[in-house]
Parts: sequence; C-alpha cells; structure tokens
Amino acid sequence: MSPAAAIAVIKRLAYAVLVVMTGACLVVSPPTARSAEQQTLEIASKTGVHLFGVEIAVTDEERARGLMYRRSVPESYGMLFDFKRDQEVTMWMHNTYVSLDMIFIQSDGRIRRIAENTETESDKIISSGGPVRAVLEVVAGTAKKLGIEPGDRVASSTLRR
Repeated sequence: MSPAAAIAVIKRLAYAVLVVMTGACLVVSPPTARSAEQQTLEIASKTGVHLFGVEIAVTDEERARGLMYRRSVPESYGMLFDFKRDQEVTMWMHNTYVSLDMIFIQSDGRIRRIAENTETESDKIISSGGPVRAVLEVVAGTAKKLGIEPGDRVASSTLRR
C-alpha cells in the first residue's frame, strides 16, 4: 500500500470514529440547550440590589426542561419561568443535578415565597404557596447569602410585559 493510500485509509477511519463518538455523545448526553432569550434581572433587598443573568424559559418545552441535566449553575445566574399571569405554580427537581433556590414572584414583582436548597433529582412537588406570575431558579444558598426574602422586589423586562 502506498503512503498516500495509507493516509486515505487512516483519514476514513478517523472520520468513522468521529461519527461514532459524536453519535454516542448524543445518546448518552441529554439535551441541555440554553434558551435563546437571555436578560438581566435585579432583586432589591434590604442588603442592596442584586443582579442576575437569566435565561428566559419561553416555550412549554423550555419550561418543562428548566435546568435539568446541568452539572453546574454559575453564581448570579439562573432561569426565569414566566407564566404570563398569576396562578398557583408547582415545580419539581426531576433530573436536576444541582440544588436550587426557587424564588416565587407575584405579578407586582414582589417575592411571595422562597424554596431554599431544593433536593436534587426529586419528584417532590414544590408549591408557590399561592398565585405567582414567575419563578426564578438560582443556585442553592443564593437567597440566604444575599439576604433575599419574601416581600423583596424583582425587576425584569419580562415581568413588565
């Protein structure tokens, strides 16, 4: 076999291995695509104004997936679920590997309730405890660390719509 023919065979084998490995990754790794819409959200508390970069869960699929399958969530980052109107909301931690704080927000921007340090990979229902328009999920411990409490105000261009 000539050197050129050997190189061609090696390239075809390398390509075949790449295709197989890519396929294996798609089968083993669930989708974690981030929401297309991102923005800054702020929470005004007694300890100051706290800024968060947030993904906006805008479709039913994005709201159903939430932060599932993520191995980490950076500090000052989260996901905002906008339900467009006040309603009783329930959440869960199914296939969610990172413990979260869930901040339940009324349509007037006030925090109604905070579910802190949620249990990972749990199907336990987490209730808003009354009508809310949105839920902000951030890494567990954020609310306590920043002094965020029920009654604090959340501002976001999404919540003004």
